[in-house]
Amino acid sequence: MQEDAAHGVRKLVLLHGRDQARAMVPPERKALVDIAAEVLADDASRIGITYTGFCLTSLPHKRLPDEAAWEKRGHRVTLLVEPGRLKAAGRAPRLHGVPYGARARMILLYLQTQAARTNSREVELGRSMRDWLGRMGLSWGGETGKALREQAVRIAACSLKFFWEDEDMEGWAAGRFVRSGLRFAERGNDSRQGELWDERVVLDEVFFDAMRQHPVPLQEAALRELGNRSASLDLYIWLAYRLHTLRGPTTVRWAALRDQFGAGYSELHTFRRDFRKSLAPAVAAYPEAKVELTDDGVMLHPSRPPVSVRLISAARS
Repeated sequence: MQEDAAHGVRKLVLLHGRDQARAMVPPERKALVDIAAEVLADDASRIGITYTGFCLTSLPHKRLPDEAAWEKRGHRVTLLVEPGRLKAAGRAPRLHGVPYGARARMILLYLQTQAARTNSREVELGRSMRDWLGRMGLSWGGETGKALREQAVRIAACSLKFFWEDEDMEGWAAGRFVRSGLRFAERGNDSRQGELWDERVVLDEVFFDAMRQHPVPLQEAALRELGNRSASLDLYIWLAYRLHTLRGPTTVRWAALRDQFGAGYSELHTFRRDFRKSLAPAVAAYPEAKVELTDDGVMLHPSRPPVSVRLISAARS
């Protein structure tokens, strides 16, 4: 089950340790060794939370034209994200495109994790957010901080809708990620440069209720290791939701995988090549995952979730 890549390097790390495992694999697999070693060595056992809808759909990986909406179809669910306008003091309302890339995903994971941990729509920012991003290897300064602030504005401005095909799940008539807050200083003359303008952000009530009813726990160490790989991060989150709900081996065919993960790919063979590259880090970060690449697509096998029930109970207490 992907023995030639992620599962293989995991076994090497367990048997020989990181340094010797790195010496035993070709250069292109050394990064997989590092991912597996970091996740296996995680003692903090911190968890992250995301909403089920984001396990089956995702944001774009690259920037779209500011006026463009984003529609993404997953397994029995479709996500629609539309750009929005925000007004700054003394300025006309400005259109901000939809959020995209790894930085947007990490901000959303923080907001969802904190809201789930405190069971409150109000999420504290400031130091708590910077500490979390720091654990993810993201600096609040420099170009990384600039990218984080840009994505935060896009998240605050956009609107979203989830359309579910399951009769037990209601679609959203309207929705946002956040109701207020999530504004950042950008001016060099402002002594608060790099600091958050608001001390808290209030999540949209519909979004918060949906997340609270359908949370998916994730391993924080895995999020950190995949934080700069948006495609692998999406696959990890997808597997974290799908694998432990299966009752038996399930094949997801290449056409369906391209519909969910292959926006922008016109050639199936190109998507298959890149999908394999993105899947390997995701599986390396999820030691319990049982995944097998086949000619038809991906064979998913029932697997333990990445976060144990014991850790979930401890996080909620």
